[in-house]
Amino acid sequence: MRQKKFWFTLTGVLAVLAVALMLSAQAAAATKYKILHKFTGGLDGADSVANLILDASGNLYGTTFGGGGSDNHGTVFKMTPNSDGTWTESLLHRFAGSTDGHSPAAGLIFDASGNLYGTTVLGNVFKLTPNSDGSWTEHTLYNFANGDDGGAPRGGVIFDAAGNLYGTTSGFGANGFGVVFKLTPNSNGTWTESVLYPFTGGSDGRIPEASLIFDSTGNLYGTTAAGGDFGACPSGCGVVFKLSPNSDGTWTESVIHSFNSGDGNNPSAGLIFDTAGNLYGTTNAGGSIGFGVVFKLKPNSDGTWTEGQAGPRQSR
Repeated sequence: MRQKKFWFTLTGVLAVLAVALMLSAQAAAATKYKILHKFTGGLDGADSVANLILDASGNLYGTTFGGGGSDNHGTVFKMTPNSDGTWTESLLHRFAGSTDGHSPAAGLIFDASGNLYGTTVLGNVFKLTPNSDGSWTEHTLYNFANGDDGGAPRGGVIFDAAGNLYGTTSGFGANGFGVVFKLTPNSNGTWTESVLYPFTGGSDGRIPEASLIFDSTGNLYGTTAAGGDFGACPSGCGVVFKLSPNSDGTWTESVIHSFNSGDGNNPSAGLIFDTAGNLYGTTNAGGSIGFGVVFKLKPNSDGTWTEGQAGPRQSR
């Protein structure tokens, strides 16, 4: 009888311990998520829609599409970690709109000297230089004229090894459907823009909204949110494209995948490479469920690429 009573007691203790461990694990998991800053929509910014970047000291840098003042033109901000585990937000720049652009929708990049570079949708490429007193100075590298040079850059910029900047604009250009551009630094501190490719809006794609990436041989890769296959999508389902440099300084565009909605629709984000040379990305819509996909593009020996879905998005 004592053994039976002892067994029930032990079972109860073990059950209590199991529940305690489960709750402890849940609590530990919950503590992994932490809000570093809540945007108020005022001077500190609002609607941060782009990725963050880190510096060597562990500070975070990002942009907000709006906020920053009464004009609501957006900001560039910095998040600094404190010794007690909290973070402090500071504003590096508030966009005025008239002279320095407004509404940055993309993330930032650093150069080797610690300067920051980015774009605003309306509509420039800018540089932020740190000063000795902790402030930052904004320089406009290029103002888009919303003509053949393009306009409304929603993606960020990237550097090549020579210090040139590359990016896309989601609109304007010679055909009205966006461009891929290059900014070349001049000896006097100015920058010169050249259009590498103006999208025609047809099978080559239209409305590139994301940043570009390079491969190891200097080719550029990106996505367009529309164009390509118009059979399943009124404006086209979007493409993944490649730009290859030619010996005469021109560039040749080729579509390495055109989406048909069943395999994805509206790729608005950029791409990444793995070590084997495969490309990965996402689409906002399409796929078997309709809420978008994560896809992989594998290069073939004949220069073509094979697409495979890494997985459909389950919910929006």
